Amino acid sequence: MFTRLLVGLDGSPRADSAFEQAVVLGKRFGSSIIVAYVEEPGGRSADGAAMLDRAQERVRAAGLKVETVARAGPPDLELAELAKSADAVLVGRRGVTTKGQGALGPTVASLIRIAERCVIVCGGLPSPMQSCAVAFDGRDTSRRALELAMQFASVVEGTIHLIHATDDREAGLKVVGVAEATLSMQRVAFVTHVEPGKPGEVVARVIKRTHCDALFAGAHMTHQQGRPSAVVVSHAEEILRHTDIPVVIQP
Repeated sequence: MFTRLLVGLDGSPRADSAFEQAVVLGKRFGSSIIVAYVEEPGGRSADGAAMLDRAQERVRAAGLKVETVARAGPPDLELAELAKSADAVLVGRRGVTTKGQGALGPTVASLIRIAERCVIVCGGLPSPMQSCAVAFDGRDTSRRALELAMQFASVVEGTIHLIHATDDREAGLKVVGVAEATLSMQRVAFVTHVEPGKPGEVVARVIKRTHCDALFAGAHMTHQQGRPSAVVVSHAEEILRHTDIPVVIQP
Protein backbone atom coordinates (compact mmCIF):
# COMPACT_ATOMS: atom_id res chain seq x y z
CA MET A 1 0.00 0.00 0.00
CA PHE A 2 2.64 2.52 1.08
CA THR A 3 5.99 1.22 -0.14
CA ARG A 4 7.68 4.65 -0.16
CA LEU A 5 6.94 7.53 2.22
CA LEU A 6 8.36 11.03 1.84
CA VAL A 7 8.71 13.35 4.82
CA GLY A 8 10.18 16.84 4.93
CA LEU A 9 12.25 18.13 7.85
CA ASP A 10 12.87 21.76 8.77
CA GLY A 11 13.82 21.54 12.44
CA SER A 12 10.36 22.46 13.74
CA PRO A 13 8.46 20.34 16.31
CA ARG A 14 5.60 19.78 13.87
CA ALA A 15 7.96 18.49 11.18
CA ASP A 16 9.56 16.21 13.77
CA SER A 17 6.11 14.85 14.63
CA ALA A 18 5.44 14.20 10.93
CA PHE A 19 8.75 12.33 10.77
CA GLU A 20 7.75 10.13 13.71
CA GLN A 21 4.37 9.53 12.05
CA ALA A 22 6.24 8.35 8.95
CA VAL A 23 8.15 5.87 11.11
CA VAL A 24 4.87 4.57 12.59
CA LEU A 25 3.39 4.01 9.13
CA GLY A 26 6.68 2.66 7.82
CA LYS A 27 6.67 -0.07 10.45
CA ARG A 28 3.09 -1.00 9.62
CA PHE A 29 3.61 -1.30 5.88
CA GLY A 30 7.34 -2.10 5.70
CA SER A 31 7.89 1.15 3.81
CA SER A 32 11.09 2.82 2.74
CA ILE A 33 11.26 6.38 4.06
CA ILE A 34 12.63 9.28 2.04
CA VAL A 35 13.71 12.11 4.35
CA ALA A 36 14.09 15.48 2.66
CA TYR A 37 15.52 18.78 3.80
CA VAL A 38 14.71 21.77 1.61
CA GLU A 39 16.53 25.03 2.19
CA GLU A 40 14.32 27.97 1.32
CA PRO A 41 15.74 30.85 -0.72
CA GLY A 42 16.68 33.62 1.70
CA GLY A 43 15.74 31.47 4.68
CA ARG A 44 17.71 30.98 7.85
CA SER A 45 20.63 28.64 7.54
CA ALA A 46 20.01 25.33 9.33
CA ASP A 47 22.27 22.33 9.73
CA GLY A 48 20.40 20.22 7.22
CA ALA A 49 23.14 17.60 6.94
CA ALA A 50 23.12 16.92 10.69
CA MET A 51 19.32 16.81 10.66
CA LEU A 52 19.32 14.23 7.88
CA ASP A 53 22.02 12.16 9.60
CA ARG A 54 19.95 11.96 12.80
CA ALA A 55 16.84 11.04 10.83
CA GLN A 56 18.74 8.34 8.96
CA GLU A 57 19.90 6.77 12.22
CA ARG A 58 16.35 6.86 13.63
CA VAL A 59 14.83 5.15 10.59
CA ARG A 60 17.53 2.47 10.49
CA ALA A 61 17.03 1.83 14.20
CA ALA A 62 13.37 1.17 13.41
CA GLY A 63 14.48 -1.53 10.94
CA LEU A 64 13.39 0.40 7.84
CA LYS A 65 15.14 1.42 4.64
CA VAL A 66 15.93 5.12 4.35
CA GLU A 67 16.99 7.63 1.72
CA THR A 68 18.01 11.22 2.43
CA VAL A 69 17.70 14.14 0.04
CA ALA A 70 18.88 17.76 0.34
CA ARG A 71 17.39 20.35 -1.98
CA ALA A 72 17.28 24.13 -2.28
CA GLY A 73 14.23 26.04 -3.47
CA PRO A 74 10.57 26.61 -2.59
CA PRO A 75 9.65 23.76 -0.20
CA ASP A 76 6.20 23.15 -1.70
CA LEU A 77 7.55 22.77 -5.23
CA GLU A 78 10.53 20.66 -4.19
CA LEU A 79 8.44 18.32 -2.03
CA ALA A 80 5.79 17.99 -4.75
CA GLU A 81 8.50 16.98 -7.22
CA LEU A 82 10.06 14.48 -4.80
CA ALA A 83 6.61 13.07 -4.00
CA LYS A 84 6.29 11.82 -7.58
CA SER A 85 8.56 8.92 -6.62
CA ALA A 86 6.66 8.19 -3.38
CA ASP A 87 3.21 6.93 -2.42
CA ALA A 88 2.54 9.70 0.09
CA VAL A 89 4.19 12.80 1.54
CA LEU A 90 3.92 13.57 5.26
CA VAL A 91 4.07 17.13 6.57
CA GLY A 92 3.33 18.88 9.84
CA ARG A 93 0.89 21.66 10.52
CA ARG A 94 2.40 25.06 11.19
CA GLY A 95 1.00 25.29 14.71
CA VAL A 96 -2.18 25.69 16.74
CA THR A 97 -4.53 28.66 16.70
CA THR A 98 -5.87 30.38 19.79
CA LYS A 99 -8.96 28.18 19.52
CA GLY A 100 -6.84 25.04 19.67
CA GLN A 101 -7.34 24.22 16.02
CA GLY A 102 -4.57 23.08 13.70
CA ALA A 103 -3.23 25.94 11.57
CA LEU A 104 -1.79 25.49 8.09
CA GLY A 105 1.33 27.18 6.85
CA PRO A 106 1.66 28.34 3.24
CA THR A 107 3.87 25.39 2.29
CA VAL A 108 1.31 22.81 3.44
CA ALA A 109 -1.63 24.65 1.87
CA SER A 110 0.19 24.87 -1.45
CA LEU A 111 1.39 21.27 -1.34
CA ILE A 112 -2.18 20.04 -0.91
CA ARG A 113 -3.07 21.87 -4.11
CA ILE A 114 -0.16 20.81 -6.31
CA ALA A 115 0.99 17.36 -5.15
CA GLU A 116 0.12 14.42 -7.37
CA ARG A 117 0.27 12.00 -4.43
CA CYS A 118 -1.73 11.96 -1.22
CA VAL A 119 -0.58 14.41 1.43
CA ILE A 120 -0.75 13.31 5.07
CA VAL A 121 -0.97 16.41 7.26
CA CYS A 122 0.10 15.13 10.67
CA GLY A 123 -1.06 16.18 14.12
CA GLY A 124 0.90 17.49 17.05
CA LEU A 125 1.70 13.94 18.19
CA PRO A 126 2.14 10.71 16.19
CA SER A 127 -1.05 8.66 15.92
CA PRO A 128 -1.56 4.89 15.60
CA MET A 129 -3.97 5.68 12.73
CA GLN A 130 -6.10 2.65 13.57
CA SER A 131 -9.61 4.15 13.83
CA CYS A 132 -10.41 5.78 10.49
CA ALA A 133 -12.93 8.45 9.63
CA VAL A 134 -13.78 9.47 6.06
CA ALA A 135 -15.16 12.87 5.08
CA PHE A 136 -17.36 11.85 2.16
CA ASP A 137 -19.12 14.24 -0.23
CA GLY A 138 -19.66 11.91 -3.19
CA ARG A 139 -17.03 13.51 -5.42
CA ASP A 140 -14.32 11.48 -7.14
CA THR A 141 -11.58 12.52 -4.74
CA SER A 142 -13.63 11.55 -1.68
CA ARG A 143 -14.36 8.18 -3.30
CA ARG A 144 -10.62 7.68 -3.74
CA ALA A 145 -10.14 8.72 -0.12
CA LEU A 146 -12.69 6.07 0.87
CA GLU A 147 -10.82 3.41 -1.11
CA LEU A 148 -7.59 4.30 0.67
CA ALA A 149 -9.31 4.23 4.06
CA MET A 150 -10.68 0.79 3.29
CA GLN A 151 -7.14 -0.46 2.68
CA PHE A 152 -6.11 0.99 6.03
CA ALA A 153 -9.09 -0.62 7.75
CA SER A 154 -8.32 -4.00 6.20
CA VAL A 155 -4.85 -3.93 7.77
CA VAL A 156 -6.03 -3.06 11.29
CA GLU A 157 -9.47 -4.71 10.96
CA GLY A 158 -11.08 -1.51 12.14
CA THR A 159 -14.41 0.26 11.68
CA ILE A 160 -14.71 3.18 9.25
CA HIS A 161 -16.74 6.18 10.35
CA LEU A 162 -18.35 7.70 7.26
CA ILE A 163 -19.05 11.42 7.72
CA HIS A 164 -21.19 13.66 5.54
CA ALA A 165 -22.16 17.25 6.39
CA THR A 166 -25.48 18.54 5.05
CA ASP A 167 -28.58 20.34 6.24
CA ASP A 168 -30.70 18.09 4.00
CA ARG A 169 -30.57 14.70 5.68
CA GLU A 170 -32.58 12.90 2.99
CA ALA A 171 -30.25 14.11 0.25
CA GLY A 172 -27.24 13.32 2.43
CA LEU A 173 -28.34 9.73 2.90
CA LYS A 174 -28.47 9.34 -0.88
CA VAL A 175 -24.91 10.65 -1.18
CA VAL A 176 -23.48 8.28 1.43
CA GLY A 177 -25.49 5.37 0.03
CA VAL A 178 -22.85 4.91 -2.67
CA ALA A 179 -20.12 4.66 -0.03
CA GLU A 180 -22.19 2.35 2.15
CA ALA A 181 -22.71 -0.02 -0.80
CA THR A 182 -18.96 -0.08 -1.49
CA LEU A 183 -18.12 -0.76 2.16
CA SER A 184 -20.75 -3.50 2.39
CA MET A 185 -19.44 -5.26 -0.73
CA GLN A 186 -15.92 -5.19 0.70
CA ARG A 187 -17.24 -6.42 4.04
CA VAL A 188 -15.73 -3.50 5.91
CA ALA A 189 -17.41 -2.54 9.18
CA PHE A 190 -18.71 1.05 9.13
CA VAL A 191 -20.90 3.58 10.92
CA THR A 192 -22.56 6.44 9.02
CA HIS A 193 -22.82 9.98 10.37
CA VAL A 194 -24.98 12.42 8.38
CA GLU A 195 -25.19 15.66 10.36
CA PRO A 196 -26.03 19.34 9.77
CA GLY A 197 -23.36 22.02 9.76
CA LYS A 198 -20.19 23.05 7.97
CA PRO A 199 -17.90 20.16 6.91
CA GLY A 200 -15.02 21.09 9.21
CA GLU A 201 -17.26 21.51 12.24
CA VAL A 202 -19.21 18.33 11.59
CA VAL A 203 -16.06 16.28 11.05
CA ALA A 204 -14.48 17.65 14.24
CA ARG A 205 -17.64 16.89 16.21
CA VAL A 206 -17.85 13.29 15.01
CA ILE A 207 -14.14 12.66 15.55
CA LYS A 208 -14.38 13.94 19.11
CA ARG A 209 -17.38 11.71 19.78
CA THR A 210 -15.96 8.57 18.15
CA HIS A 211 -12.29 9.04 19.14
CA CYS A 212 -11.10 8.40 15.57
CA ASP A 213 -7.35 8.90 15.24
CA ALA A 214 -7.07 9.31 11.45
CA LEU A 215 -9.14 11.15 8.87
CA PHE A 216 -9.30 10.60 5.10
CA ALA A 217 -10.62 13.35 2.84
CA GLY A 218 -10.59 14.29 -0.81
CA ALA A 219 -8.96 17.49 -2.00
CA HIS A 220 -11.53 18.15 -4.68
CA MET A 221 -10.52 20.97 -6.99
CA THR A 222 -12.76 23.61 -8.52
CA HIS A 223 -11.85 26.23 -11.11
CA GLN A 224 -12.07 29.84 -10.05
CA GLN A 225 -14.49 31.85 -12.18
CA GLY A 226 -12.67 33.55 -15.03
CA ARG A 227 -9.39 31.78 -14.20
CA PRO A 228 -9.56 28.31 -15.78
CA SER A 229 -5.95 27.49 -14.89
CA ALA A 230 -6.34 28.21 -11.16
CA VAL A 231 -7.62 25.68 -8.67
CA VAL A 232 -8.65 25.94 -5.05
CA VAL A 233 -9.09 23.28 -2.40
CA SER A 234 -12.66 23.33 -1.16
CA HIS A 235 -13.32 21.62 2.18
CA ALA A 236 -9.97 19.96 2.89
CA GLU A 237 -8.32 23.00 4.45
CA GLU A 238 -11.41 23.79 6.53
CA ILE A 239 -11.39 20.24 7.90
CA LEU A 240 -7.69 20.45 8.67
CA ARG A 241 -8.18 23.58 10.72
CA HIS A 242 -10.72 21.82 12.93
CA THR A 243 -8.69 18.71 13.77
CA ASP A 244 -5.31 17.76 15.21
CA ILE A 245 -5.08 14.17 14.03
CA PRO A 246 -3.41 12.96 10.82
CA VAL A 247 -5.52 13.95 7.81
CA VAL A 248 -4.88 12.05 4.60
CA ILE A 249 -5.73 14.32 1.67
CA GLN A 250 -6.36 12.37 -1.51
CA PRO A 251 -5.88 14.25 -4.83
